[in-house]
Amino acid sequence: MNTSSIRLLPAALAIAVASVCVPAGAQTAATPSTTEKIEDAGKKAYDATKEGTVKAYDATKEGTVKAYDATKEGTVKAYDATKEGTVKAYDSTKQGTKKAWHKTKKTTAKGWDETKKTTEKGWDATKSGTSKAVDATGKAVDATGKAVSNAGTAAADATRKVGDKIGSELPATKP
Repeated sequence: MNTSSIRLLPAALAIAVASVCVPAGAQTAATPSTTEKIEDAGKKAYDATKEGTVKAYDATKEGTVKAYDATKEGTVKAYDATKEGTVKAYDSTKQGTKKAWHKTKKTTAKGWDETKKTTEKGWDATKSGTSKAVDATGKAVDATGKAVSNAGTAAADATRKVGDKIGSELPATKP
């Protein structure tokens, strides 16, 4: 080796070492540190959470509006159905009450007519029975009177006969 080579060797070695070390340093400078990595991950997590929260808020808001609208619509339908059912029930009750009243009136009128007829028949039967009883009593009184009269006449006749017989057996006295 000559002297010029010895001089070149340190220079070449310096270049070689420099070429190995400089890229390593550049690599180190380009790679983020653990702290930087954690900060970056935290920022990404924050951004994702923020974005998710906004989406969840929007979805909740939209769902709430839809639920409100559906509830409002359902309430209106329920109100309308209840109102319609109430009107039908009222009309049905009103109609049924009228029918019942007319039936009651008709039945009561028939009942009254039948009661009148039965009462009249009863009265007529009572009048007839009473008239017959009066006639029968009159006939019985007549028969009783005739029997008493006949008995009285017969008794008087018998008494006269007895008196005549007693009188015929007594001596006649002249006054």
